[in-house]
Amino acid sequence: MNGIREIFAGMPWWVKWVAVPLLALFVFGGVITSILGALISFAFKLLLFVGLVGGLIFVVKKLGRGRSKSSSTEW
Repeated sequence: MNGIREIFAGMPWWVKWVAVPLLALFVFGGVITSILGALISFAFKLLLFVGLVGGLIFVVKKLGRGRSKSSSTEW
């Protein structure tokens, strides 16, 4: 770890803060985009699932109010 610090100590600021991050994005860009795509896809599917379950509960409660208690226990 000390050797890496010594190497970077002699470098200009733009190498540390511009060139190295750009190289990292170039090399690992595909991995980063695939991970972000998977996370966004998962979040969308989770929100869709929550919305569908909420809608189902709403419809069941809305239809259940019109029935009497005796008919709802016949299942």
